[in-house]
Amino acid sequence: MPIDRSATDALKTKIRGPLILPGEPGYDDARSVWNGMIDRRPGAVVRCLGVADVVACVGFAREKGLTLSIKGGGHNIAGLAVSDDGLLLDMSLMRGVWVDPASRTAQAQAGCLLGDVDRETQLHGLAAVLGFVSATGIAGLTLGGGFGYLTPRFGWTCDNLDAIDCVTAEGRVVRASARENADLFWGMRGGGGNFGVATSFTFPLYPVGPEIVGGAVAWAGEDTAKVLAMHREFMASAPPECALVAGVRLAPPAPWLPKEIHGKPIVAIFVCDTGPVAEAEKRLAAIKSFMKPVGDVCQRRSYVSQQSLLDATQPKGRRYYWKSEYLAALGPEVHAKVMEHAARIASPHSAILLFPLSGALNTLPADHCPMGNRDARWVFNVAAAWDQPADDAKHIEWARAAWRDLRGFSTGGTYVNFLNQEEGEERIRAAYGGNHERLVAVKKAWDPGNLFSANKNIAPR
Repeated sequence: MPIDRSATDALKTKIRGPLILPGEPGYDDARSVWNGMIDRRPGAVVRCLGVADVVACVGFAREKGLTLSIKGGGHNIAGLAVSDDGLLLDMSLMRGVWVDPASRTAQAQAGCLLGDVDRETQLHGLAAVLGFVSATGIAGLTLGGGFGYLTPRFGWTCDNLDAIDCVTAEGRVVRASARENADLFWGMRGGGGNFGVATSFTFPLYPVGPEIVGGAVAWAGEDTAKVLAMHREFMASAPPECALVAGVRLAPPAPWLPKEIHGKPIVAIFVCDTGPVAEAEKRLAAIKSFMKPVGDVCQRRSYVSQQSLLDATQPKGRRYYWKSEYLAALGPEVHAKVMEHAARIASPHSAILLFPLSGALNTLPADHCPMGNRDARWVFNVAAAWDQPADDAKHIEWARAAWRDLRGFSTGGTYVNFLNQEEGEERIRAAYGGNHERLVAVKKAWDPGNLFSANKNIAPR
């Protein structure tokens, strides 16, 4: 039911940012998210300009019994940023980044995208452990765990976090760190938006770039089995500075691929080596010279450009549906299933991707943070993407069928940020494993009324 107009008029007097109601200019833009399958209509949108706006909105939602959803980058596959009829906090105007090169830390507001943080930190030859697409919001990525090219070196994004500033369900402004509110800090490092509204993050930074060796190399589809085997063997002995993501799909009309292969099956390796550049070039020569690539843009480049390499494959507004699992290992059986279902891809935008994780994250105990899954060495993502609503059933079933076959190789865990909108309690428990009950205890302590429920929810029971 609509939010009472007199109530929203009262809320306007307590905030600096604009409050937008259905039918008003900017409403449809504010409620839109990356996944075009998500079409929800909140009762009101507040575009927060500061923490005081967040405090006012949390109190308003609590007093009025409204569902409260939070939008950072809006890049979540399940569209958790938006709920019907409730109050949407749009954090996208809060995008400040402050870098301290002496302490090698960065504080970034919750509306920041990955690209915002990368651009500021790279001015100092430093980087935070973030994801693969520069338009992704740092808040959703970090609260749900996070991984990227630097994960083999340094672990999950949430393993590399010094502090979170947040607003609690009671409307208190608190800092969560290893020294302050340690139980809340533990829960927010992978437990999603279940415990409060994050307003800023403090990340440790590492010497990376500004120049690295990265890019992509692609081969014709008939070479897929050999390329995937090479990829697995290469990564088995590669240093943690070298991360190679493998993907199978139909060749896009990219300028670095010859026209005659556009629309035909290819296998690609997306390369990021953050070691010394000369060593990286020597190491990656084996990739570039393997068989006969049909395209090669693996070269010296800026780390910032590497972080946006996959952006064009993920435009806002396309329809997306993902199914994913963690793997303990790759092998011929996994590769055979990947190739079987890659051969059935019907959309020019869909892909099956294999991301490397093995390294730093495996050295920490399972309960270091809720993210857990310290036995994961790889994650596969069956990523269906298409343009027309009439094609929903066909592409969703392709992704589900591939997942059903590949799930048999799973560790039993799954990445909470890759769970789609239909995946509920069973899959949430799979994402957290033995850490789930401790998360429930943190939820009871910090949000016993479950105000923060518009997420992959940890119910306070």
